[in-house]
Amino acid sequence: MTKNTSWGTVAGQYSEHLKKENTYHESVIASQLVRLIKPVGKSILEVGCGEGFITRVLHDAGAIVTGADISPELISLARKQSKEIHYEVAPAQKMTFAQNESFDVVLIVLALQNMDSIDAVFTECRRIVKQSGRLILVLNHPMFRIPKHSSWEYDGKNAQQYRRIDQYLTQSREDIVMNPGSKGKLITTPSFHRSLQDIVKPLSKAGFAITNLEEWISH
Repeated sequence: MTKNTSWGTVAGQYSEHLKKENTYHESVIASQLVRLIKPVGKSILEVGCGEGFITRVLHDAGAIVTGADISPELISLARKQSKEIHYEVAPAQKMTFAQNESFDVVLIVLALQNMDSIDAVFTECRRIVKQSGRLILVLNHPMFRIPKHSSWEYDGKNAQQYRRIDQYLTQSREDIVMNPGSKGKLITTPSFHRSLQDIVKPLSKAGFAITNLEEWISH
């Protein structure tokens, strides 16, 4: 039996956040992915799909979509919101429901930072994506988001806000509070910092080649 995950304990809270207007998911990620993938008729697997926001966008744009997540609570929410999309509870390192080379696109959106053992994750993605297919990763920029080692600061002399970065080249794991301000028990989830080379090397080892890189501007 799959045990409850830290994301599962705040599944409802996360789902309600994504229903708000003008979120980053809605205003930036969704439209960019539709542009990149051109989803009509393509078979797509989203790994770490959460409550299914992106899977629903791609399904509505004409794709044949499957979503997978380790959290049964999030998958339950995803299934309730769309009966036409196939969802599986499965860890990213072992998606036994998927046949070899069965998807045109494998997608990981803002979830890689919560995954341990990305070598195994990329190897599994390589197994299930078609030879002519693509793995698409959407990441928080690791140069500017280092949990507990990056922050906004202010230069009074030049009247400028700037981003302070420490330990970019040092891999780290930090427990991040997911329900700050809660009067109940604080819930944490592990967040892994990896530099770009820490991501690129296991991608290459798994058999992937980088063919495109984009840095999207926040809305």
